[in-house]
Amino acid sequence: MALMRGLLGAKKILSRSTTSKGFLAVYVGKDQVQKKRYLVPLSYLNQPSFQALLNKSEEEFRFDHSMGGLTIPCSEAAFINVTSGLKGR
Repeated sequence: MALMRGLLGAKKILSRSTTSKGFLAVYVGKDQVQKKRYLVPLSYLNQPSFQALLNKSEEEFRFDHSMGGLTIPCSEAAFINVTSGLKGR
C-alpha cells in the first residue's frame, strides 16, 4: 500500500513538473542549502531500489515538491549509489 501511495505521489508531482518528457526532476539532499537537482528517467519508477528510496523518503519526510520537483532527503552519495545501478535498464 505504501509503495502504491509513493508511486502515485511521484506521478502527481511529475504531472506538474516542467521537465523534459520521460524524466522526473528530483532534488537530492538533506538540507535546504545543498540540494542538487537531477533528472531521472521515468523508467526508474519501476525499479525496486528506486521505489524503496521513494518509500523511505515518503515515510520519513512526506513528499515535498515546493521546489518544482520531488525532494528526496538523502545524501547525494546514497542517491547516486541507488541510481548508478539502474543506468541502462
